[in-house]
Amino acid sequence: MAEPGSATVDKQVAGLRNRHIAMISLGGTIGAGLFVGSGAAIAATGPAVVLAYLLVGGLVVLVMRMLGEMVVADPGRGSFVEYIRAAHGDRMGFTAGWLYCFFWIVALGSEAIAGAILLRDWINLPVWLLAILIIGVLKAVNFAAPRIFGECEFWLSTIKVVSIVAFVLLSALYVSHVFGPGVAVTHNVMGHGGVFPFGAAAVISIIPTVMFSMIGAEIATVAAAESPEPHKSIARVTRSLGLRVTLFYVLAISMILIVVPWTSIVGGQSPFVAAMDVMGVPGAGLMMRIVVLSAILSCLNSCLYITSRVLTELATRGDAPAILARRAASGAPRAAIAFSALAGTLVAFSSILAPNTIFVFLLSCSGGVILVIYTLIVTAYIVSRNKARRTGREAGLYTLPLFPLCNYATLAAAGLVFGTMFLNPDQRMTALASLATSLACYGLGSFFIGRREARLARPDGWTKPKAPARPARPTPGLGSGNAHAVEPR
Repeated sequence: MAEPGSATVDKQVAGLRNRHIAMISLGGTIGAGLFVGSGAAIAATGPAVVLAYLLVGGLVVLVMRMLGEMVVADPGRGSFVEYIRAAHGDRMGFTAGWLYCFFWIVALGSEAIAGAILLRDWINLPVWLLAILIIGVLKAVNFAAPRIFGECEFWLSTIKVVSIVAFVLLSALYVSHVFGPGVAVTHNVMGHGGVFPFGAAAVISIIPTVMFSMIGAEIATVAAAESPEPHKSIARVTRSLGLRVTLFYVLAISMILIVVPWTSIVGGQSPFVAAMDVMGVPGAGLMMRIVVLSAILSCLNSCLYITSRVLTELATRGDAPAILARRAASGAPRAAIAFSALAGTLVAFSSILAPNTIFVFLLSCSGGVILVIYTLIVTAYIVSRNKARRTGREAGLYTLPLFPLCNYATLAAAGLVFGTMFLNPDQRMTALASLATSLACYGLGSFFIGRREARLARPDGWTKPKAPARPARPTPGLGSGNAHAVEPR
């Protein structure tokens, strides 16, 4: 039995529990993109937007299933970045880790500004100061033991989850004529141009927007690393998380479409508020503002957590400065947290000082990198499963049906999303910038890792010999010997 104060006891006391991991992962995928951003998707697509959410949800389910099976087959590696590294090498591990950190750092700055704008209606302070205060408070939360972060994120995520469940139940009662005047479901769904008022092409064009609102489920593999039994926690969460996320999104959006005619939904405004106003829920606007604020704070909290842990993992691999690998006695990697907070603050300030140049550039460079990450997860699964098949370890560990056709279909879906972004003039720059960022990151990784490998390949104690000192050139005409003596090579 471990003595009190040992690493094992500390991990059990300060680490994350299963309920923390489940709620962190679920909360990481449910944010302001659902509560506010879904309004633009509905207005641009009509009732067919549900199909877009189903398609994207299916992609998330498959990616999480593949990730879960890799963890079960080869437990203890760490986050999903290490499984990409195991399958594709250090250069791809470097690329995946830094791209993922970059994505969430930009999200951190963006969400900090969104939260500051929301708070400004209640607290009369400048947006830049409120953004700094928000990041500072959440940095303090992350500086504490992982267990403290887990509790904070658990309750913030619980607010979102309970709000969605309550909304769905309330809408079901309204549609069932339990209260209120009732609603003409058929007319709301079919009476304004049918299910596809803008055609099937509109569904495809909205998929990138829908996808970027549903990402974050892979956070489970990072959070579970700080639980007493990481591989069991990851396996448990990844099996069901994608399905839960899809169910939450699809049920919520479907109820909105049933209660409110989609033509009354305005992009940029919360469709949840519109539906609750129709149902006569008092204080709907205030309640939704509180929910949206909790969603933003939850996202910010997760951003700091996820970037700091992946940076720490990169540092232990030599892919980031060694100082980022340091942990406090509580287990929190405070140097990595401080770095993430500072980088996020700079992104937030860029949105104030240069919103149409630097900030737009950062958003474009980070917008599509998550598709690159998901592609690497899928290809890593193909590599690891083929390896397990060759060694006779596939049975019982890898159970995804229709392998590898299912994997190639998932890759095709990710390619379709990228292709759609290229065809859409509003998203083309994001696609190009994201691909350029990914290639640049891979190039940097190849350069640094190549130098490191060359250094490690030298014999122990070997140092580059100094060049021999060159003798002084004889001065012609002074009787000092051959004026044209050849210098040694």
